[in-house]
Amino acid sequence: MNRYPRDFRGYGPNPPDAAWPGGAKIAISLVLNYEEGGENCLLHGDAQSEAFLSDIAGAQPWPGQRHWNMESLYDYGARAGFWRLHRLFTGLQIPVTVYGVTSALARNPEQVAAMKAAGWEIASHGLKWVDHRDMPEEVEAAQIAESFRLHEEVVGHPPQGWYTGRCSMNTVRLAAETRRLAWISDSYDDDLPYWREFGDHDQLVIPYTLEANDMRFATAPGYITGEQFFQYLKDTFDTLYAEGAAGAAKMFSIGLHCRLIGRPGRIAGLRRFLDYARGHSGVWFARRIDIADHWRATHPHRRFERPSQMSRERFIERFGSIFEHSPWIADRAFDLELGPAHDSAAGLHNALARVFRSASPEERLGVLRAHPDLAGKLAAAKRLTPESSAEQASAALDALTDDERSRFQRLNEAYVAKHGFPFIIAVRDNTKASILQAFETRIGNDTATEFVTACAQVERIAELRLKDQLP
Repeated sequence: MNRYPRDFRGYGPNPPDAAWPGGAKIAISLVLNYEEGGENCLLHGDAQSEAFLSDIAGAQPWPGQRHWNMESLYDYGARAGFWRLHRLFTGLQIPVTVYGVTSALARNPEQVAAMKAAGWEIASHGLKWVDHRDMPEEVEAAQIAESFRLHEEVVGHPPQGWYTGRCSMNTVRLAAETRRLAWISDSYDDDLPYWREFGDHDQLVIPYTLEANDMRFATAPGYITGEQFFQYLKDTFDTLYAEGAAGAAKMFSIGLHCRLIGRPGRIAGLRRFLDYARGHSGVWFARRIDIADHWRATHPHRRFERPSQMSRERFIERFGSIFEHSPWIADRAFDLELGPAHDSAAGLHNALARVFRSASPEERLGVLRAHPDLAGKLAAAKRLTPESSAEQASAALDALTDDERSRFQRLNEAYVAKHGFPFIIAVRDNTKASILQAFETRIGNDTATEFVTACAQVERIAELRLKDQLP
């Protein structure tokens, strides 16, 4: 099976109404990444020093050596930055989700106690703050298991949420397969939570952000001043708040790090934003577990049979009649590069239409000739396909007067005699009167024009049929 795993569709053009508590227009999730003491360091059994997300421009790992400046920058986050942020959030009574690197939490007991006393959610940020891209799958799975064990030992209960960050292609699946997580955030692909299926397990994903994130104080292009950070957060808030006011409420994640935003010149921008957001009505500051609980209650996952996951036999059985009496179209479409984007009516219609359009003129003519006459002999004998019967009934073609039936019969015979295939029109887009008017007009066209018109109508009929079956 030629299958493409990435999902470019998501919720498509009509995302669900988030229905945030209290009719909130926006949900703001403040995330504090706690990594100090979990980064690469010879003291932690690593082969080199850390080189990521610090104020050392162009930092490189030092193989086999400790890096005093790097360590002290991380230490600042624990010693000063965390407490500055803790005073800010507790003073404003704003809830926070902590992405806690488990080994870092184990080395910072006072900070963990302060997080718990404040009622913050402490999620897992993995066992160590290291790159997982080249980590063997079995090693990463073992580290995830150890992170659960150590987190419960240090915090007092296991994590309900997960974000690795520097993840591998296996991370989300491995975390989901624990079946222990209310949410996973190793994704940046949406403004709303969504469900993913892993076998028979339904996993909620709450996407995160790398742009509304203070990490850009340490990366290029990035922020230089707290004012720039404030302005970006404000612009994002204003856009999402306006969408929420128009009935399309979204989620706004903000990523923070103790050693970065915890600096005096940067935290001022964050404080300005919090004051700005709190000055609006309909703003829900929520922990990620609160968002997960709300989404699970309001938008529970509903499975449906996905075309991209069907066997060939089931695919043809389900969609072989979309193009009238032409299952070969579904058979060929099965061999295309199908994926999540084709699990919708629009997506699968595109795949089937590609096969129809690329078929030979003789094959397409065969599809046209497979269509029944409108209000013709097959309809009178009740020998139409279920789809055609329903379509013709939608325009009351199954309840014609004798005069109307005779008129249709004359037109059918004249059209076929001239063009060599039946008159085809998407009945559900029309009324009996507009169908007759189109019949009278199109019968006078040349056959080449009618062939193109009929093929377009066949595609439209297929689209409407798919909309009866798929999202």
